Amino acid sequence: MTATDTTAAPTFDAAAFRRAVEERDAAAMLAMYTDDAEIVIADRDAQPSHPHSLQGRDEISTFLDDLCRRDMTHQLDHFVVGRDGAAYIETCEYPDGTEVLFASVLDLRDGRISRQSGVQAWDADEGVGSATVKHFSDADEVRPFSHGRAELVRFGDREIGRFMLDPGWRWSQDVKPIVGTDLCESSHFNYIVSGTIRIEMADGTSFDAKAGDVATIPPGHDAWVVGDEPVVAVDWGMVASYAKEAGVR
Repeated sequence: MTATDTTAAPTFDAAAFRRAVEERDAAAMLAMYTDDAEIVIADRDAQPSHPHSLQGRDEISTFLDDLCRRDMTHQLDHFVVGRDGAAYIETCEYPDGTEVLFASVLDLRDGRISRQSGVQAWDADEGVGSATVKHFSDADEVRPFSHGRAELVRFGDREIGRFMLDPGWRWSQDVKPIVGTDLCESSHFNYIVSGTIRIEMADGTSFDAKAGDVATIPPGHDAWVVGDEPVVAVDWGMVASYAKEAGVR
């Protein structure tokens, strides 16, 4: 008889990560990253095509030490965790009231962070305004469409969306009639909370994004829900114009 290995894979300790960030504990934060981890951050000075990039434990340690020495508070909100990924929004505030908004997606491996991708903006130079804690249950705007809806929360001039897509939803059937384009021309930066969605690009290539996955999707695609489970996805991409009638501002 062959013994069965019942050892469970390590899981990401979201509570410990939140505590380390909000208490500015650089050592505890560093312990949450793999030795070969990467952090990629885009902002006004480092556009998405050429973001800040930190490679490996030494560079990340220096970055975290500097971050935690700064006189500012940190608060994590909208923290969602899946099997292989997580996402959250972090609001930081300096003593003079200046706020920084950081939207981050984590790739997880063996219970630790192997890659972190984020976008950050400041009051003073990005036009974010005063960031506040918001919940999708009390969204600033809800855009309904057949078989689903898009819920939007706004932080200054930036918007973050949550897509709630029921079985049977397909962009070309349910959103195309609203926007009037042949394919979805929005770009997406999604964290899939639940369900499975299939994306088909204009050239016919396709892939599935399922619960726990992080997906970047360029313009020019169709998409639909796979199976009987609803899809819930948080999107940091071009949600401002999503499912919006052409010409409507």
